[in-house]
Amino acid sequence: MSRKPNILFIITDQQRADWLGCYGHPVLKTPNIDSLAATGTRFDEFHVASPVCMPNRASLMTGRYPSVHGLRYNGCLLPKNSVTFVDVLAEAGYHTAGIGKSHLQPFTGIASEPRVADDELGYYKEARNTDSASYDIEETAHLETGLSHAVPELPYYGFEQLNLLTGHGFKSGGHYTQWLLQQDPDGLELLKPGNQLPHNYSCPQATRLPIPEELYPTTYVKQKALNYLDSRQGRDEPFFAFVSFNDPHHPFNPPGRYWDQYKPAEFTLPPDYEQLVNPIPPMQRAREEYLSGQPPKTMETVFMASPDQIREAMALTAGMISMIDDAVGEIIDKLKATGQYDNTVIIFTSDHGDFLGDHSLMLKGAIPYRGITRVPFIWSDPLNRNAGSCSSLASTVDIAPSLIRRAQSKPYWGIQGRDITPLVMNEPAAGREQLLVEYEDGMVRFGFDQPAMVRSLLSKDHRLTLYKGQPFGELYNLSDDPFESHNRFDDTDYRAVKASLTESLAQQMMHAMETSPRASRRA
Repeated sequence: MSRKPNILFIITDQQRADWLGCYGHPVLKTPNIDSLAATGTRFDEFHVASPVCMPNRASLMTGRYPSVHGLRYNGCLLPKNSVTFVDVLAEAGYHTAGIGKSHLQPFTGIASEPRVADDELGYYKEARNTDSASYDIEETAHLETGLSHAVPELPYYGFEQLNLLTGHGFKSGGHYTQWLLQQDPDGLELLKPGNQLPHNYSCPQATRLPIPEELYPTTYVKQKALNYLDSRQGRDEPFFAFVSFNDPHHPFNPPGRYWDQYKPAEFTLPPDYEQLVNPIPPMQRAREEYLSGQPPKTMETVFMASPDQIREAMALTAGMISMIDDAVGEIIDKLKATGQYDNTVIIFTSDHGDFLGDHSLMLKGAIPYRGITRVPFIWSDPLNRNAGSCSSLASTVDIAPSLIRRAQSKPYWGIQGRDITPLVMNEPAAGREQLLVEYEDGMVRFGFDQPAMVRSLLSKDHRLTLYKGQPFGELYNLSDDPFESHNRFDDTDYRAVKASLTESLAQQMMHAMETSPRASRRA
């Protein structure tokens, strides 16, 4: 058996696929990630299992859909008894490290929006008894104790070493806060929006923090990754390093020179709301709320913005991505300098995308336009450092079984993704013809009259989306309408296509149903 490879897994937060140079962005400069793509396979149709942080990160870790692993929407949690591919790698002899954002448990102790009052329930509040494990590990207060690094009980979902970064922008915390205070005892003042530097941007959540580049969260993740790679030099034991940046997720606050690196006027806007034909009622209501000046429900809620505001957000997002690109370059240089590059698989991806102006929208939400479901995915492997691209559909749930195979291990029962390593190695393989995307919300917002539950079927040519309890839906012909502007859901000319896709969606949902545990007896 050949030597097991190291695996360096780099993930960003809220980055759509077309916001990299190697994916064709005309303005954004990402030379280091582009160089990575030039030594590996770039997947052009890689989509998330759910277009929101926590559910999709849990799908990445487990290879299972949110409806099955249980972390269905932000604020839920991944049960401690869940098996992750990191568990498999650790059992197979890998040293495993989580560096940066995890978000498998909630960041805050803020109560969720109740769907039913406790006094309407009996003694037993849930269909499943909750276990006795602690699920407040990623809350800021549990990671910041004096100047010491509070460490959760290890292993943590398979990770034997942790350097946690929680939150985003001025809300960044976790072990990062302790590192920040060690660098500068007054460092927390640099994260306060009230201390921001003057600027002329009107985009919501554009915040020019006074924090220097060397103290920004991206630098923390980079530095911890560099330290980890130094510590693994000369070891026989292979490593798995999960290097997770919390940018370019909003708020829009690139530090130092990255704030001014791009100008709003450089960016071209995608089709706006006015180009939509037959938009669903929540989009219409969201538009009415925007025009009336009604603010979004929370800082995390999708909102509409003006063309100038969208261009501003684009420029600041590009600055955050360029800072990450510089960090990626240093990390890969460290791999080479320590003699580990030639035996290291390097993967780059993101947990979900961002509307970034699609149909006048910002952030992400219940309507699964391609801007939030399609993410970058690059696999550079020492067995095939040749540049290539893959047009096959692939999903976040495919990552776990693929890394398990590449680590020369075997999968567990109940894993739902497909092994995509043959596509990386240019071996004959049948790619996906269709894939499932799930979404569930924990509150009523963004023009919906109930918490949205959404199921979508993606194929090369179409997207079909159904909304629980709603008479409306979406159907787009992606071949003729790549920006998803003309909703054909009620178009009589598309009845046959709609019926066929609806049946396919039902099949995909059945494939995504729970199969674990296996029966131990016949009856």
